[in-house]
Amino acid sequence: MPMIRLTVPSGALTDEGSRTVRRDLAAVLLRWEGAPDTAFFRAQAWSYLVELPDGAQTTAEDDAPRFLVEVTVPAGALSERRRAGLVEDATRTVLAAAGLTADDAPRVWVLVHEQPDGTWGAGGSVVRYADLAALAKGARAGA
Repeated sequence: MPMIRLTVPSGALTDEGSRTVRRDLAAVLLRWEGAPDTAFFRAQAWSYLVELPDGAQTTAEDDAPRFLVEVTVPAGALSERRRAGLVEDATRTVLAAAGLTADDAPRVWVLVHEQPDGTWGAGGSVVRYADLAALAKGARAGA
């Protein structure tokens, strides 16, 4: 199932952004992955916020905050179009959570990691992409 992690310098998000960015990013990921909007699939989309201590992030140019979004999905879950949409929406979500504008978009990097089939486990068993796709198809048929 998908996982998304946002790493930010401490204090880089607004108060509201700190409260909402994890769920907002998880929703973006599920939407672009094409997962059904069910309680089961929402519960499987893990989202993390990692705040770095003061002074832990910089560039050779300046100390303006940078934002790293790391997404892990099963291999084959995202087409090129879906991956591009995910990157665009995740960037927009992070900028909003930080109170920044589109001009600051280069400060947000999104890395998509595709987990090879058979190398993802949950609940003590290997989870395969075909099984997840079948679950999603069943959830859509039942809706």
